[in-house]
Amino acid sequence: MIPQAAPASRIARYRSAVDAAIASVIESQSYILGSAVANFEASFAAYIGAAHCVGVNSGTDALALSLRALGIGSGDEVITTALTAPATAQAILQCGATPRFADVDSRTRCIDPAAVESAITPRTAAIVPVHLFGMPCDMQALMTIAERHKLAVVEDCAQAHGASIGSRRVGTFGHAAAFSYYPTKNLGGIGDGGAVLTSDASLAQRIRRMRNYDLGEDRTARSVGFNSRLDDMQAAILSALLPHLDEGNSERRAIAGRYRELLGASDLELPPQNEGCIYHQFAVGHENRDGLRLHLTRAGIQTNIHYSPCLHRHEAFSSKITESFPVAEHLAGSLLSLPVQPETTAGSLPYIAESILEFIRT
Repeated sequence: MIPQAAPASRIARYRSAVDAAIASVIESQSYILGSAVANFEASFAAYIGAAHCVGVNSGTDALALSLRALGIGSGDEVITTALTAPATAQAILQCGATPRFADVDSRTRCIDPAAVESAITPRTAAIVPVHLFGMPCDMQALMTIAERHKLAVVEDCAQAHGASIGSRRVGTFGHAAAFSYYPTKNLGGIGDGGAVLTSDASLAQRIRRMRNYDLGEDRTARSVGFNSRLDDMQAAILSALLPHLDEGNSERRAIAGRYRELLGASDLELPPQNEGCIYHQFAVGHENRDGLRLHLTRAGIQTNIHYSPCLHRHEAFSSKITESFPVAEHLAGSLLSLPVQPETTAGSLPYIAESILEFIRT
């Protein structure tokens, strides 16, 4: 079976550096908020181009802590895309706020700025755009809308480590940005992990306190805080992998280009070409998605579905939602994520493409 994702293969590729990182943490005897975390925070902030990086327990916590630190809570609405992982909307609920969904752009599959503006109500307090599959959102348009309506913006960069708009990396446009280091991400650890990126020093300080029970320098709790800390073991592993992130992203772009060459003449809906995309997933659309997936499984090719159903169809978020999101619904019913991780696709792209074309022909 050709796996759709295989994080262990990436770890094996850089095993000597990872082993050295693990050994250094064990020998340090500093496992929580130690030097490995501080070193990674500084390196990742510099890589993204933000002033501050705050390591936390997960990408979901990064979103929730960012929103809480920005004052988002009960009675507020937060606009996000209907086509994303449930974690995005769960983070909004965890703040006591209400997710309000907007449709996506049919080409980029990211949140549609026009739909965002139409969804704004007097209760709207923030926007959470998701750089889905590593494709950058239209951040210029979204920030213009946010500034006009005085809204906070937290970028969900869980799938966009190193994605960019021009010369500027995503994660530097909003008031804060949330990253995930889940093992299958372009920069992933061996377990859960996340971070908040911001250039607002006071916001970073609030999140640093909140991730550690909201303890002040006198070690007394100031308000409701959380135990949400990136541990030193994951931080050290991420530091070992970070120097290879751009190389991996370039390889993913090359794989995406090869898929386009091999599949461009078919009736598949392919993701658009975008120099700033880092292809966390290469998702193709087909009207008989489930049939195609079964065919590829029988051919020994593993695929995945991201994300179906749309969030407004989930019981946790569906209360009182009456809007329809036709573009997101179409994509949720037709997109299929192909193998795109460099370690899983090596030498296999012609076979994967021919298997897809065989299904389409027959």
